Amino acid sequence: MIRIESVTKRYPDGTVAVDGLSLEIPDRSITVLVGPSGCGKTTTLRMINRMVEPTEGRILLDGEDIREQPVTALRRSMGYVIQNAGLFQHRTIVDNIATVPRLLGWGKHKARERARELMERVGLDASLARRYPYQLSGGQQQRVGVARALAADPPVLLMDEPFSAVDPVVRKGLQDELLRIQDELGKTIVFVTHDIDEAVKLGTKVAVLRTGGRLAQFAPPAELLSAPADAFVEDFLGTDRGIRRLSFFPSGGLELETAPIVPVDAGAGHIAARGTEELPYLLVTDAEGRPLGWGEPHELAAGRIDPAGLLPYGRPFEHGRESLRAALDGAVLSPTGWAVAVDGAGRAVGVVSQQAIAEAIRAAHAEGRTDTGGSTDSEARTDVEARA
Repeated sequence: MIRIESVTKRYPDGTVAVDGLSLEIPDRSITVLVGPSGCGKTTTLRMINRMVEPTEGRILLDGEDIREQPVTALRRSMGYVIQNAGLFQHRTIVDNIATVPRLLGWGKHKARERARELMERVGLDASLARRYPYQLSGGQQQRVGVARALAADPPVLLMDEPFSAVDPVVRKGLQDELLRIQDELGKTIVFVTHDIDEAVKLGTKVAVLRTGGRLAQFAPPAELLSAPADAFVEDFLGTDRGIRRLSFFPSGGLELETAPIVPVDAGAGHIAARGTEELPYLLVTDAEGRPLGWGEPHELAAGRIDPAGLLPYGRPFEHGRESLRAALDGAVLSPTGWAVAVDGAGRAVGVVSQQAIAEAIRAAHAEGRTDTGGSTDSEARTDVEARA
């Protein structure tokens, strides 16, 4: 456990970056520091590995004051990932990853074998090992940075806005990869971001800091969204925090309708039998069961189904794995107002209306599924494996 006890960082010009901060960062968890510019997030992170020394207070690692450890040994015991990866441009990818093991005295062959193993773990193709950083995309470089931080198997991983310089699609992939790696390795991760959505998705616990480095609230994401400590936290979370809360409602309890699903080669009689007053559209799927789009029963029954003439089906959600937020998003994006549920292979398993999703939300509230007072952090994360 990392314990931050009444830590203050005051610079010679009088600027206070961190003011009396106290936090207990649990083992094998992702603790996210989030807040506006100037709130001391990065300064706090750098004090943990003594890149910045506190003016007052102390930081304990497993009960020992970090100032009692040699600074080089302390830093080598912690992985560190920064924005834009910070790779050595003159070294190959495999040698970038092997940097810390080599500093610790590992042989070249052993260090490179470890590097290749980590390339696979973070989703990098082995063919990239002999390339240089400039030959990789931004997302690939960030994966190299994560692999390098993990190379010596440190118990603590410090991450300073590591995904903020890549596009949203790559960023989501990197976030998912980090959660997967964390599930496998169980590191103690301290993660800095200015993005509340990223904090809610990744954090086991989230520390919201005010300008000037004062702690506003420290809580699991579900509790943070449901019970902001004060007006500052509520304002920082934004006006759509109710939508974010849906990330903690599982979609597995939704009752799906399968009658409106028809294959692209369905006959006229089969199509006519599927129409209902409640849903005057049918979802057409391809031969493998993947959704193609929506069509009106009478038009579909009139002749051969033309996929190009179908209405778009919006964004499908994976039933049981994704949250009610993803399901609601799919329903809103669909011109029919119905969301399409798919399995892990992308095959349609049912459809669900906005009304049914709203009823599921009310039922979840009534059953207290998001009450963090009666659940552990791990249970909260298990509810939704992939937060929307």
